[in-house]
Amino acid sequence: MSIVRWNPGAVAPSFRSWVEDFFGDLKLFHGDGASLTPAVNIRETEDLFIVEMAAPGMKKEDFVIEIKEGILMISSEHKEEKEEKKENYTRKEFSYNKFSRSFSLPENVHAEKIKATYKEGLLLIELPKLEKSAPKVKKVTIS
Repeated sequence: MSIVRWNPGAVAPSFRSWVEDFFGDLKLFHGDGASLTPAVNIRETEDLFIVEMAAPGMKKEDFVIEIKEGILMISSEHKEEKEEKKENYTRKEFSYNKFSRSFSLPENVHAEKIKATYKEGLLLIELPKLEKSAPKVKKVTIS
């Protein structure tokens, strides 16, 4: 079993999907061409699942990672304000970025041992698999 992107829009389409249907590429909403949702890679090894999320320019404090009812939820909110004052003018700029990604987890993930690190624009989440126990053999006596 693998990690699957959780899609509540499969039941009822979201506002975002309506906007995407109407406008097409959502890069129209960002002058710099930035994506609304960071790209995610998911890998599987023998012992764990690895979720890699590209989120440059953020701090680890900007992220919230939660597991609820078998759903891995990754969200972030980042606010930035810049103010420049010179003799003849004042310039104030601000930006606000927010996103949320959710994934259905397979039953074999050990939720209590999940680890996350953020370094150089990459959020890395390690989801260990439950240890496989050897099948128990029960001897049945014939009466």
